[in-house]
Amino acid sequence: TRISQTFDGIPLNDTGNYALFSGQQLDPELIEQVNVNLGTTDVDSPTAAATGSTVNYRTRNPTKDFHVRLQGSAGSYQFFRMFGVIDTGEFTSIGTRAFIAASHAQNENPFNRVSHTDKFQYNVKLYQPIGGHGDFISIAGHWNHNRNSNFSSLPLRTDLVQSPLNPAARVVGSGATNRFPLTRNERNYTVPPCTVAAARTGVADAPNTCGTLFDYSFNPSDTGNIRINSRFTLADGLTLTVDPSFQYVKANGGSSAVRGNEGFGRSGTASNLIGFVGGQPFFGGVDLNGDGDKLDGVEVYAPSQTGTRRFGVIASLIYDISPTQTIRVNYSFDRGRHRQTGEVGLLLPNGFAANVFPIDNPLLDINGNIVEKRNRLSYATLNQVSGEYRGNFFDNRLSLALGLRAPFFKRDLNNYCVSETNGSFVDCFNGQPASQAAFLAANPTFTPPTHRIFNFHKLLPQAGLTFVITPRVSAFANYSKGLQVPSTDSLYQFIGIPGTTPLTTPETTDNFDTGLRYRSGKVQAQVAGWYTIFSNRLASAFDPLLNISVFRNLGTVHKYGVDANVSYQVTPQVSVMAFGSYLKSKILNDLQQGTCSAANVTAHTNNCTAPGQPIFALTGGKREAAAPVYTFGGRIQGVFGPLEIGLQAKRTGKRFINDQNLPVYQCTATVQVLDCPSTATRFQVFAASTSAYTTVDLDARLSLSAIGGNDRTWVQLNITNLFDKLYVSGVGGNTSQFSIPFAFVGPPRAISGTLVVGF
Repeated sequence: TRISQTFDGIPLNDTGNYALFSGQQLDPELIEQVNVNLGTTDVDSPTAAATGSTVNYRTRNPTKDFHVRLQGSAGSYQFFRMFGVIDTGEFTSIGTRAFIAASHAQNENPFNRVSHTDKFQYNVKLYQPIGGHGDFISIAGHWNHNRNSNFSSLPLRTDLVQSPLNPAARVVGSGATNRFPLTRNERNYTVPPCTVAAARTGVADAPNTCGTLFDYSFNPSDTGNIRINSRFTLADGLTLTVDPSFQYVKANGGSSAVRGNEGFGRSGTASNLIGFVGGQPFFGGVDLNGDGDKLDGVEVYAPSQTGTRRFGVIASLIYDISPTQTIRVNYSFDRGRHRQTGEVGLLLPNGFAANVFPIDNPLLDINGNIVEKRNRLSYATLNQVSGEYRGNFFDNRLSLALGLRAPFFKRDLNNYCVSETNGSFVDCFNGQPASQAAFLAANPTFTPPTHRIFNFHKLLPQAGLTFVITPRVSAFANYSKGLQVPSTDSLYQFIGIPGTTPLTTPETTDNFDTGLRYRSGKVQAQVAGWYTIFSNRLASAFDPLLNISVFRNLGTVHKYGVDANVSYQVTPQVSVMAFGSYLKSKILNDLQQGTCSAANVTAHTNNCTAPGQPIFALTGGKREAAAPVYTFGGRIQGVFGPLEIGLQAKRTGKRFINDQNLPVYQCTATVQVLDCPSTATRFQVFAASTSAYTTVDLDARLSLSAIGGNDRTWVQLNITNLFDKLYVSGVGGNTSQFSIPFAFVGPPRAISGTLVVGF
């Protein structure tokens, strides 16, 4: 969420939470170039999120000659992929050329075979060169159709029984009472088949739990974009670039089934509620299961739906003052209409959704209104002006770049539901004002539907220089000011929290880096040190049980480290590469997590002696959760005639689970924010950090040109995680040592083979 990723210049970060999604990524065969800026944002980048770095990949242009490429891949876990692209070559007298590409991929979840992925992608590009100065107009389109089951995370705990007072076994799985695997054999957990509760006429049926596991949910998406890139030479040394774009998203996910009630939410005439209240939908008298009565509780599918329409443009005017001096001014515009709803749908008898997009056929209440668990409309708008100067001095030994960004962000938020006082949950009464009024009267501390506008603005300077010390050695140094505006998701959470909260304060960074580079005919090496100061560092973690992202403000955080890499061409056939990084983060202050209640005082928890005292997490001087302390690795690659083979390894250091860097505990009684009641027993369920781990990958490619093919035809073998290492993959950190995060299991060993045919 702190990396700004762009695709031919257009931002891919979600307008609601700045996340990046694998379903939106371009087929790799069509990528021409990837540019990475560490800690520095492109001066014209239309991003609200890059306090980390920027990654921009660029689509290749269509070839001047006619070409066709077809390839097929197959491998472990029912993996199968087809890709094809046709380049037209130049088909007009003015050099017009194009390509059209398509791919299809499918596989199953290696740990839970009921989950599958099915993906189609289509890409087109039309390229028209103009004149002899490198000018052009390019129009490209991208469409991605993704239908995949959720890839579940598991509770990051390794205790084998329920508690010291309950000796029942705790087994591996994705449910709240399950645990993380300890061995490779335990990774392949089973989600047993189930059948939804039978409907019985005249009986107040209660639903069973079939369909409620996260594994039964989907994360489908339809995403697409249209991109125009252009370059025009206006005069000698004066160039204009204009890059407009449009993006479309239809997606949902993050939820499993919930109990729906055919009747009202409360008994009694004055307080009968229809809507989505307290995490459950109430329909006011609708026969959902078709048994002829309206008495039942029924499991329904309730994902979080998102629809985005996003327009943007980046325009730059570049003037070469001299062969060594260039200035440019830029304007960037980005406006995303972000519609977030939560329609519900029916389940099939096996617990899976009847329609992965309930918005296409939503369930209605007795009055014909859509019942949905959230309902909000957001407009995320950016207007940005920027400028940059680049110059070379002392016979091009010194290169200097100076830039300044002036972004103006506007967040227009419309929440049509009631926000509860903790800011995390909403209760929706679409088209039911009487139900909403009765609910607010009974809950006077809750916030009614709200419209809020937030504006953010800051000047962001950046500067960089490179100095050539010798023909082989150069030094560099950079500074940049970064900004991450609170996402709309965190701002909506703020609306329900009374009083002042730092969640509405932008995260800013001061980024410094410096280093040395060495380049010769055989050796390329670089070492760099960096230091970043975060103010109001906002962190989040997704809770699949609550179906929300929980945000926390870590205040001031200092992060610094060293990155190094070296590559050496041992012989014309053999090359080696090594890399390493060390990361240190330091939270400066203890974080307040709440205030003491009377129950805390009575139970002697959280050091409470009187109601209203602040409760602090001891984070001062500690590392941030979820970031590795170090990484290092290397690769060796050889080319032996038509055979190319490579072996690579990477070691990832430990990662702390919480911001206090303490082991994870649970209690034999209710947890009180940060401690156990004095009458309860606390017991450890996971260590303070994950274990370091090493993965090894192997790849080999054999050209078929030696047996009558051409240099566009080959077979390839890939083996990832060669030694099948079990490890904790992605984990969302938190602050409390009594909060159990969910984590992904590292991918197991996988083997795939690919045949590529081109002409």
